[in-house]
Amino acid sequence: MKKNPLLQLADLGQSIWLDYIRRDLFTQGGLRHRIDAEGLKGMTSNPAIFEKAIAESHLYDSAVQSLAKEGQGPQAIYEALSRQDVQSAADAFNLIYAETKAGDGYVSLEVNPHLARDTQGTVEEARRLWISLARPNVLIKVPATDQGLPAIRQLIQEGINVNVTLIFGMNRYLQVAEAYLAGLEARAAMGLPLSHVASVASFFISRVDAMVDPLLQTAEASLAGQAEAARGLVAIASAKAAYHHYQELIGSYRFRTLASAGALPQRLLWASTSSKDPKDSDIKYMEALIGRDTINTAPPQTLDAYLDHGRPEARLESGLGDAQALLASLPAWGIDLRTVERKLEDEGVEKFIQPFDRLTAALAERQAAAVGGRQN
Repeated sequence: MKKNPLLQLADLGQSIWLDYIRRDLFTQGGLRHRIDAEGLKGMTSNPAIFEKAIAESHLYDSAVQSLAKEGQGPQAIYEALSRQDVQSAADAFNLIYAETKAGDGYVSLEVNPHLARDTQGTVEEARRLWISLARPNVLIKVPATDQGLPAIRQLIQEGINVNVTLIFGMNRYLQVAEAYLAGLEARAAMGLPLSHVASVASFFISRVDAMVDPLLQTAEASLAGQAEAARGLVAIASAKAAYHHYQELIGSYRFRTLASAGALPQRLLWASTSSKDPKDSDIKYMEALIGRDTINTAPPQTLDAYLDHGRPEARLESGLGDAQALLASLPAWGIDLRTVERKLEDEGVEKFIQPFDRLTAALAERQAAAVGGRQN
């Protein structure tokens, strides 16, 4: 009998997390099934996921009405609902967190996306969320903007778990890794424990190809053939390069010194791994990014597709030389990856702000209806 492909990924050293959250996962047993039968080891969320869960279903109607009648405003209602869901999920993963010695079993909640360019606001919000969640196996999501980097360092120093989100390339990843190490070193210098301070670096994949592929089509005629052959490969090449750096980092004297004091590695988490191009396989990125000590977070439909026709094999370390050569060729084709990273980062922040604002607007309408009903 064929072994579950998702369970085979665990055998290859990769953790699978679910990029989705909704209340019926807990009430109807869906999350427990994925944990027990599919080896799920964690969960991520973002404002777009919560918008779909809360605004596009009736699962939260009674809770919204109760909170509104208590006098809670739209943002307070959102925070209460998201906190309850993340706490429920964290409790479901608590055994995995214990069994893996704080390696897995985490659930993520994002800071208000309007704070993406506000260092102090991000730190204060992250502290508040961390305290309100009151679970050791939660990660506070902080975007890897220029302003987010010092916030990440500060939060790690304070012992707050961080999921660094919206990383689109090597340049930013190196800065994120540095912020994590510097935060750990500052914490160690204060005589504070390093164990159970967790962080992951969420490297977004498919959005990179979605932006770079059209640029490849504009390469000079003499280079057009080479550029076309690179279609759909740049994101994977960037991920391979990042993973190579990760391996060098955890083997370095600097990290080994921290690890000897109990520090955990900041694992790479592959995000946005659903294929955007309909010509590509629906599990293209999941197949390409299988590597030890990594995490892949994916929505239910992508996990179901992998369950159906995934072919697990450790591929992340293969073809590193070709990947590095491809990345080195991009300037000759008129592509500056740092510019691409910046544009994707700006778009990524906006893609979280928009659903957050739509959700709070929808909650404002429901709040007004609930309060109006009470007055009548």
